[in-house]
Amino acid sequence: MLVQDLGNIIKTRRKELKITQPHLAELAGISTNTLYKLERGQGNPSLEVLNKLAEVLGLVLSMDIKKNA
Repeated sequence: MLVQDLGNIIKTRRKELKITQPHLAELAGISTNTLYKLERGQGNPSLEVLNKLAEVLGLVLSMDIKKNA
């Protein structure tokens, strides 16, 4: 999954919950700038940041084993 995909998922879920970017950043304990960049598909978010956002947004982070092509 690309950072752009993650950003779109976070943005869509945030809007579904009617939460502003500054409010989500505050709830997750991250900087507003970090959230702005993530939603635009920029930057390289840490697992900690993604976990904080997932917790607030009611999302689950998971990993799968890659399937060989």
